[in-house]
Amino acid sequence: MTDGPLIVQSDKTLLLEVDHDLADACRRAIAPFAELERAPEHVHTYRLTPLGLWNARAAGHDAEQVIDTLLLYSRYPVPHALLVDVAETMSRYGRLQLVSDPVHGLVLHALDKAVLAEVMRSKRTAGLLGARLDETDVVVHPSERGHLKQVLVKLGWPAEDLAGYVDGEHHDIALETNGWSLRPYQQQAIDGFFHGGSGVVVLPCGAGKTLVGAGAMARSSTTTLILVTNTVSARQWRDELVARTTLTEDEIGEYSGSRKEIRPVTIATYQVLTTKRKGVYSHLELLDARDWGLIVYDEVHLLPAPVFRMTADLQARRRLGLTATLVREDGREDEVFSLIGPKRFDAPWKDIESQGYIAPALCTEVRLTLPDHERMTYATAEPEDKYRLAATAGGKNAVVDRIVRRHAGEQTLVIGQYLDQLHELAEHLDAPLITGETTVRERQRLFGAFRTGELTTLVVSKVANFSIDLPEASVAIQVSGSFGSRQEEAQRLGRIMRPKGDGRTAHFYAVVARDTVDQEFAAHRQRFLAEQGYSYTIVDAEDLDQAPDPA
Repeated sequence: MTDGPLIVQSDKTLLLEVDHDLADACRRAIAPFAELERAPEHVHTYRLTPLGLWNARAAGHDAEQVIDTLLLYSRYPVPHALLVDVAETMSRYGRLQLVSDPVHGLVLHALDKAVLAEVMRSKRTAGLLGARLDETDVVVHPSERGHLKQVLVKLGWPAEDLAGYVDGEHHDIALETNGWSLRPYQQQAIDGFFHGGSGVVVLPCGAGKTLVGAGAMARSSTTTLILVTNTVSARQWRDELVARTTLTEDEIGEYSGSRKEIRPVTIATYQVLTTKRKGVYSHLELLDARDWGLIVYDEVHLLPAPVFRMTADLQARRRLGLTATLVREDGREDEVFSLIGPKRFDAPWKDIESQGYIAPALCTEVRLTLPDHERMTYATAEPEDKYRLAATAGGKNAVVDRIVRRHAGEQTLVIGQYLDQLHELAEHLDAPLITGETTVRERQRLFGAFRTGELTTLVVSKVANFSIDLPEASVAIQVSGSFGSRQEEAQRLGRIMRPKGDGRTAHFYAVVARDTVDQEFAAHRQRFLAEQGYSYTIVDAEDLDQAPDPA
């Protein structure tokens, strides 16, 4: 028995003592394979899941490393049955392989004959597998490559896809490295992606995921389809590619609600791909419009469900997913794993911060006590109305006002979910408001004014959660969110994590109504950031001066 910070339990939960001297080292060590479930003040609860262990295996971690980590940090003897289970779960990845055969095309090859027999007997694989070649090989129709991988994950036998990829149409792309170069972790991410062929790169907001995409494009030098969350993001990608690569504006097309350009590099929005006309996805032909050699999915954790189905048919193309968090609130992480690819690279936020590539950040939860009349309204409200009532509490305006004054002169974002609340706040602060109704041109104008310092305060809806580059933003104030969304919290903190020219610390505030579901959802939203090593200081709205020093 050692005085380690971790308690490993037979139900596959890991309890981490937050105040222990080795807690940060332990958190970094278990992050590649364990998922944080709860993060109260003193003991954080992680869980080992098959998908987490398979992602670790695909990213190059073996069972011996995982077991050594558990033994190194555990305070008590680790249950032997759990160690056996970890080894056996990780060994399931790759016992089935998708390979390319010169005679028969795509083949499912088994390193374990019994496993192949088991999956062939499953009703779920009916229609996905073709002729049996021998004891270890069965033909797979190329069109079923993605669907079969989905099914095999659900059966507990994730296949390693070694079948290779079509080269696609060649197109010269190189990085223009005048005065800059890829950071070491960006190069490692690109190397990890190409070593695996397809998969997901997980990097903090502000750590340069776009440059990883550009580096991958230069490495493949093929026509590329980039899928992004919205039109503003599409234009940011275009501007970054023109600045950082040899691509010209004429070589980059935008495929969005307003433009339908197909060029060697085409940037399309998820929204236009998922638009239906008379029950048909009318823009689906974009996926076959060119012989794409690479498909990049920006913010892959937001991939709409219909795009998963489309992606199932793109398995012969290299696919790169980019995200700050693999957390999906719809629980479809296994779809990302099977259809985009497993995690190929993951950099903990605090590691990137310690290298100076993202800004240090202080997180503060400001708790507001509702006045008696609002408490009574809340107490007697229908369950479905409670969150909106708590999240839009009138007293939040005054709290936001005080925080903005506290950080006078700093670039400040006020972020929320409910439009009537945001309109009221924008008027109260005399600040511009950006919502989904704001035109793309006006959004770009306001973001531009904010970047130059002409505007110091912006009120934004959830349209600013993703892919918005505002380097000098150093304060974010969240007044309401998408219930308990962990990935949204991470993205909102990410808006202020670009390193600042003067090296100052970023500040993230969540204004929360005490003793309501607003407080409960806030605790859930904070889980992912707690996993990355961020802790929230909780202060009363009346004692805002006790929040971490804004200096």
